[in-house]
Amino acid sequence: MIDGVKIKKLKVIPDERGRLMEILRRDDDLFQKFGQVYMTTTYPGVVKAWHKHAKQADNIACVAGMIRMALYDGRPGSPTHKQVNEFYLGVHNPVLVQVPAGIYHGWTCVSQEEAVIVNIPTEAYDYGTPDEQRLDPHDNDIPYIWRRKDG
Repeated sequence: MIDGVKIKKLKVIPDERGRLMEILRRDDDLFQKFGQVYMTTTYPGVVKAWHKHAKQADNIACVAGMIRMALYDGRPGSPTHKQVNEFYLGVHNPVLVQVPAGIYHGWTCVSQEEAVIVNIPTEAYDYGTPDEQRLDPHDNDIPYIWRRKDG
């Protein structure tokens, strides 16, 4: 596992009315601080990658559909420098992935329906000077290929 990355298994509580799933609580061991909450979606087969933050940690959960999330540690001096992690998140694997600052991350929707992702970053988005560095999803030095693995 990349140094600083944390996983929280999410508990789904169903009843005759529907279901409830707590994503992040302030009394969780991995909780750092609150910046904002936002929702984003990804269409089937679309890749949203790569980006990283200098200050912000992300707390990412997929609440509808499924995504394959990849992380890359490009931090010089890190004990896991150049390591890649891959996770499947969504209705079949309800987990939260905490991505520390400095880690490139992204995902592709692997379900047949649109994936709905909730992120709870530790910082509010700064429209004037965004804390974000982006790389092309396919043309970069990260040793990861986004295409589907058939077979």
